[in-house]
Amino acid sequence: FRAPSKMLIRVVRGMLPHKTARGKEAMERLKTFEGIPAPYDKQKRMVVPSALKVLRLGQSRKFCDLNRLAHEVGWKYQKVIGTLEARRKVKSKAFHERKTKMQALREQAKKNAAPKTKKFQDVITSFGY
Repeated sequence: FRAPSKMLIRVVRGMLPHKTARGKEAMERLKTFEGIPAPYDKQKRMVVPSALKVLRLGQSRKFCDLNRLAHEVGWKYQKVIGTLEARRKVKSKAFHERKTKMQALREQAKKNAAPKTKKFQDVITSFGY
């Protein structure tokens, strides 16, 4: 296989007992993609600190990424995925800026409304909320 997602599936399959029922179920749960497709690009991404390249590899260690490796064995869609990822990053940055701006406006509105709602807030806190 030449696509990075298919290469990863084959690598993981080699690590699992894929002929048993448990292994087949595990392989069915595995999802791989080139880039970040539509339903997942809106979700918050997690960082696994123990898997960071800076922490796992030595300074002079050589490494390769699956994108380049797939391209070298004949995968033809490296540029397409690169442009899609660049477009996604631009949209994501605009979304983040808009979100932080709205959050700052919300905090300012809370600060402006605090004197007007102080007596109601005191009643609510007296009830233990």
